[in-house]
Amino acid sequence: MAKAYDKIVDEIAQLTLMEVAELVKALETKFGVSAAMPMAAAPAAAAAPAAEAAEEKSSYKVTLKEGGPDKIKSIKALRSVTTLGLTEAKKAVEEAPTVIAESASKADAKKMKEALEAAGGKVELS
Repeated sequence: MAKAYDKIVDEIAQLTLMEVAELVKALETKFGVSAAMPMAAAPAAAAAPAAEAAEEKSSYKVTLKEGGPDKIKSIKALRSVTTLGLTEAKKAVEEAPTVIAESASKADAKKMKEALEAAGGKVELS
């Protein structure tokens, strides 16, 4: 890595996960790009049998759409199913919609959804 980037990388390492997510969004907006990995075009994969298309997903993106009427219950539920601290969980609930997990297993995603919906929140799995 170039010397010019070392200081920036060290500073990013000091940020919380939520702050890094905000930084990524800011960079995407500033430069008009997306941090998502581009999908490679594979004609052979497009002709895959229907059975493969029916396979269940192995990872889910969990998005908190709404915090619900009782934000304290939602914050507690979010903290119980993630590693977020109090400040980060509060910010995620208040700034919903927020992605709370990029690639959670089916069981983890279901657990997150159930806990947050029981607290009054609205969750989307994709």
